[in-house]
Amino acid sequence: MGKVTGFLEWQRQLPKKREPDERLSDFNEFYLPQDNECSRQQAGRCMDCGIPFCQQGCPLGNHIPDWNDLVYKDRWQDAHRRLEATNNFPEFTGRLCPAPCEAACVLSINTGPVTIEQMEKEIIETAFREGWVESRLPSRRSGKAVAVVGSGPAGLAGAAQLNQAGHTVRVYDSDARMGGLLRYGIPDFKMEKWVIDRRLNILAEEGVVFVPNTTVGVDISWTQLRQDCDAILIAIGSRRPRDLNVPGRDLNGVHFAMDYLTQQNRLNAGDPLDKPHINASGKNVIILGGGDTGSDCLGTALRQDAKGVLQLELMPKPPVSRPEGNPWPRWPLVFRTSTSQQEGGERDFSVMTRALGGADGQLKTLQAQKMALGMRGGTPHMQPVEGSDFELEVDLLLLAMGFAGPDTTTLRDQLGVDLDERGNIRTDGAYATNVPTVYCAGDAHRGQSLIVWAISEGREAARAIDRDLSPDGRFHLPTRGRDATFG
Repeated sequence: MGKVTGFLEWQRQLPKKREPDERLSDFNEFYLPQDNECSRQQAGRCMDCGIPFCQQGCPLGNHIPDWNDLVYKDRWQDAHRRLEATNNFPEFTGRLCPAPCEAACVLSINTGPVTIEQMEKEIIETAFREGWVESRLPSRRSGKAVAVVGSGPAGLAGAAQLNQAGHTVRVYDSDARMGGLLRYGIPDFKMEKWVIDRRLNILAEEGVVFVPNTTVGVDISWTQLRQDCDAILIAIGSRRPRDLNVPGRDLNGVHFAMDYLTQQNRLNAGDPLDKPHINASGKNVIILGGGDTGSDCLGTALRQDAKGVLQLELMPKPPVSRPEGNPWPRWPLVFRTSTSQQEGGERDFSVMTRALGGADGQLKTLQAQKMALGMRGGTPHMQPVEGSDFELEVDLLLLAMGFAGPDTTTLRDQLGVDLDERGNIRTDGAYATNVPTVYCAGDAHRGQSLIVWAISEGREAARAIDRDLSPDGRFHLPTRGRDATFG
């Protein structure tokens, strides 16, 4: 371990942020650089536990104690090598991951966990700054071609691994710019898009071919694509939003959260909009949903100078500390305040939307009712509180209630891919669908999940595809938590 008494001498410390008044004036990232000595101290807090629960909590199986120790010893280049052995894109996870590894850190039992996510970011940004991140061409080509459909984290991770195995990889995306929801669903204040472009340039130098503005199933059929290549990896995500089925849903002023966020990201990039701008400026905004997407909408509305922003959640307000039945190292079901929520806005819990009201086709009011957590048939159940009806003024309603699954219409019609009971793409234990040579990874088959799960599944799906394409076993990508080695 870095320092035996490090966790006793140094407290958890995240990098400083720009003040809210300053950061609300733009869409730039707001975390300030962390100095090298502070990073070493934070890495030195790692206890190097006999059982690394942090590593078990990470879907990628990152070697967290190893690279913390190396950072503390000022061996940054070695730390980078250790980090990239299990994570293709630490610059993404170091900014966007909710850090289940930190929840599983032994220090989180009674104090602040190691700043694992921040250390990922510090290591990879140091590596880029020092020129240690370089394109790496495969030693030889296999003669096999793989199409990856979708350029989010699962698709990019799968493409990167398959390309290093020597296969020819083409990545298709319906958007004009690659990156999927990393580019269009994540606000710039959480991750500026040059971070994506920097990595895409490296992948392109390594031989990955990107095909934007191409909707598979429309511009090229799934059947044609399958005929043109040796394998397909479906990584289209889970992008069908959950809708609000109440009277007044068709009023002007009601929008899905992802439409709202995507528009602002396009504007930030200087791209034209194909629909009227959804602008919160001067409006009373209500956001249905308190998760990451709802928080992203809040931060965006505040930057657009909304008159007021209110987030409504159906479930009760979580407790401040772990409740009974939610022990460490499980993910703590506790009350959290995001960086966007620190900037402004209000929140209310246990609220059910009953109807929307308007005038001349324009949204004006939201009728709601308070809910209470009760029991039905021995299971928890939200039920209305009698006489608790109330009404709110609203000009813009953003639906951030999660996603219902992938858009599989053309997949089913053209390839006959099976779906599971939730509407996701069904796969076996090796990421294969019922259609030979067609595989799936990420949210499209597991449902809405975390960026680390997407990268992990992209890597593991690449391993499965390569095993099927290369029976000689030239490429060895072991299971999570161990180094990838290339023959």
